[in-house]
Formats: sequence, structure tokens, C-alpha cells
Amino acid sequence: MAAGTAVALLLSGPAAAQDAAAIVQAAIDYWRDVSSYSVADMTIHRPDWQRTMTIRVWTRGQDDSLVRVVAPPKDAGNATLLVGDDMWSFAPKINRVVKIPSSMMNQSWMGSDFSNNDLAKADDLVRHYRHRLLRTESHEGRRLHVIESVPREEAPVVWGKEIVKIREDHLVLEHEFYDQAGVLVKRLTSLDIRPMGGKLVAARQRMQKADKPEEWTEIRVNEARFAIDIPPHTFTLSNLRNPRG
Repeated sequence: MAAGTAVALLLSGPAAAQDAAAIVQAAIDYWRDVSSYSVADMTIHRPDWQRTMTIRVWTRGQDDSLVRVVAPPKDAGNATLLVGDDMWSFAPKINRVVKIPSSMMNQSWMGSDFSNNDLAKADDLVRHYRHRLLRTESHEGRRLHVIESVPREEAPVVWGKEIVKIREDHLVLEHEFYDQAGVLVKRLTSLDIRPMGGKLVAARQRMQKADKPEEWTEIRVNEARFAIDIPPHTFTLSNLRNPRG
């Protein structure tokens, strides 16, 4: 048996699946860390209009997130809280906390090209998918893993598959989302990588629809800190409605 054939068989077997899952897990662990805090500008672009919101994001492990809009004034106070598998939103205009059912997790967040799930949930790709290493490429002298992630049969997700490109230093450079028919729906691309908060991060990412390339949403991270102390009350319904800092 030729050496190349042996490698190909290894990469298509259980060991390759295990390695691919470990790469995905490492990428999520890298970005989320044990905790994180970031400030970012989210710009929603459409052919005839564009608007930018400033958001603050707190995370704890892979299960808990709080995303709060702080500017402009007309959007400030809108917030989304994720604790485990439960998600709530708060809209100051109606002064109501609303629990988001799982059926709405993939709906647009604040009119952007990101879904509720994209913005707050980190571990779905680990919990609900099987992974396979398709190939290895190179990016700026570093190894780049191209991984196909297919949801398990019982997984509560809408995608038929996802293709993720993860560099050997755990940075996600590209993330593609395909529907059940295998058609590309949208693509998340990292456009700017720079040191921030003591590590390299994707400081600018763009989510773009495949069939409407003129429509996109871009997140620019202005500040990021990792492995920090976050008060336990941060991830509570009380803090969602009435922020304490």
C-alpha cells in the first residue's frame, strides 16, 4: 500500500473524526476562554441603507452569554441573554423580557445577518455535529484545517452541513452554512486578525448571504479581554432588564 493511500484512509476514519472534533473544540475554547468581555461595532449593510450599533458582550464558559446594545440611543438597552439552553431578549421600548423559543434561535438578531444562535451560542457545533477533516491548506505560512461538520440526526439545528476553516493557532478564518439541499446560504469570513486581550483574535468578521452578496453584516471588535472575573449576577434576568454595570 502506498504511503499516500495509507494517509488518506487514516484521514477518513474515526481518528480523523476525533482530530477534527478536537480542532473545532479547541477553536471554540480559544475564543470563549473561561470568560470574556468585548466591545464591538456591528454594521448592517444593505444596498439602500446602512446602520451601526455598538454592542457589549460577556461570556462565561460555553453556555452563558449576554449581548447588550449600548449605541445608538434608539437601540440602546436591547439585550439578549443565554443561560445554558435558554435564551431571553429584553426590549426597552416595550419594557418586556421575552423568552426565545428554540424555533426562533435561527431568526435574525436585530435585523442583522447573524441569527440569535450565531451571536450567543458557542457549543452547538461541538454538541450537535459530527466532524470530518476534508483537507489541509496553508494560510500565511500556517496550517489551515478545512472541516466538514454535519448535524446529528436528532440535532435541533436547521443547517444541512457547515464547512469551517480553522488555522492551527485556533483562529476561525471562514465558516460556511449550507441548507438541507447542500446549497450555500451564508458565509462568515475573518477579515482582520490582530493581537487583542493578550491573544490573536479575528478583529473584523463579515457575515454575507450567498445569494445576496450586496447584503452583509460586519462586526469590528474594538476591545476584548479574556479569563476575567465576571460577577455572577451578569447572567441573570434581573441584569438583563436592569443592567448593573
